[in-house]
Amino acid sequence: MKAGDIVRLKIGATRSGVVTDFVDRKCWRTSEMGHAISWNKVEPEPHAVILFDDGVMRIPVIDLEVVDEV
Repeated sequence: MKAGDIVRLKIGATRSGVVTDFVDRKCWRTSEMGHAISWNKVEPEPHAVILFDDGVMRIPVIDLEVVDEV
């Protein structure tokens, strides 16, 4: 995955977007780690900055699939 690729969520995708950048952010996954958030227990992971028709979102790379490469 690289900037310019068109991506969508692996599960439940209803729309696609364009990758514009990558950032490292922490992500607390309640299904795996529970509801009590403790940010010092997680390390930052790569997130893609995705441009959609109505704005920008930062989504973990592990949750995305490439639809079309540039």
